[in-house]
Amino acid sequence: MATPRQAKTNAGRFFEDYSLGDVIRHAVPRTVSGGERALYHALYPARHAMYSSDEFARRSGLPQAPLDDLAAFHIVFGKTVPDISLNAVANLGYAEGHWHLPVYMGDTLRAESEVIGLKQNSNGKTGVVWVRTRGLNQRDDTVMEYVRWVMVRKGDPAAAAPETVVPALAGAIEPAQLTVPAGLDFSTYDFSLAGEPHRWGDYEIGETIDHVDGVTVEEAEHMLATRLWQNTAKVHFDTTARPDGSRLIYGGHVISMARALSFNGLANAQMIVGLNGGAHANPCLAGTTIRAWSEVLDKAETAAPGVGAIRLRLVATSGGAPFCLRTEEGKYCPEVLLDLDYWALMPL
Repeated sequence: MATPRQAKTNAGRFFEDYSLGDVIRHAVPRTVSGGERALYHALYPARHAMYSSDEFARRSGLPQAPLDDLAAFHIVFGKTVPDISLNAVANLGYAEGHWHLPVYMGDTLRAESEVIGLKQNSNGKTGVVWVRTRGLNQRDDTVMEYVRWVMVRKGDPAAAAPETVVPALAGAIEPAQLTVPAGLDFSTYDFSLAGEPHRWGDYEIGETIDHVDGVTVEEAEHMLATRLWQNTAKVHFDTTARPDGSRLIYGGHVISMARALSFNGLANAQMIVGLNGGAHANPCLAGTTIRAWSEVLDKAETAAPGVGAIRLRLVATSGGAPFCLRTEEGKYCPEVLLDLDYWALMPL
């Protein structure tokens, strides 16, 4: 009889496999090229000028056009999936997100995460894991960091529950904590090339903007995008991983689609520098037509010439009238897919 060999495959971590304070170094580093930019623009109607034109970026004080901040986020996020959310039921939310440095072509990104919270659910079959993830470049500079929490299955329902620790997270990032890229200067900003005349001073706190357009999500593009980010979560690919036999659209795909749609009305909200919070309110499946609207939550000036910061709530929906966020009972409206609260940089 053959001697049993130790398994060499990775089934992913289950809830009981995490311990508070664990630091996980994720595989595999990835060097960014122009291919990521081209595919990102092919997958989403992304048209913000800072990410599209080297010349526009140079005129704004940067050495070249950076990779879209959300594309960089997806790359870092994708690294974490085999260790954090391979056995996830759902990705629940985000907080305390900072973009510290632009990512340029030729940069190599890697990721590491620290477990900062654990809480078993009352059903005893799943639990919530909180991690703080950092994306680092080839010089070990922190490019971005964020907290996310995810519901993960237990491999053994009888396994003892860890001590409950729910981290205290900031409700929002203060403007003084935002990092403006070195050299950024909007004092000679070209509004005609950017696509809209609306500047920081034209937006009022409390203003809402219907972004008008919609895009129907297809299975093929979603799976291409999720593979592009090397996201291996089973619920996005394997129809046996969900009781209804559907593939769940990656939440980041919804984020990027909504952000791209927001160009119509927010073309000059150029660079994302902070993520205050976010929730995937309802699942998105293939065939859904994503629409978006935004609300201006706050504004602040920065020390950079001609650069203001604007805090926006970005809501992605599957239809219905815009500007419905919650019901009278306080629950998300059934058509809300995403509720994202972020800071962006805009010319004064």
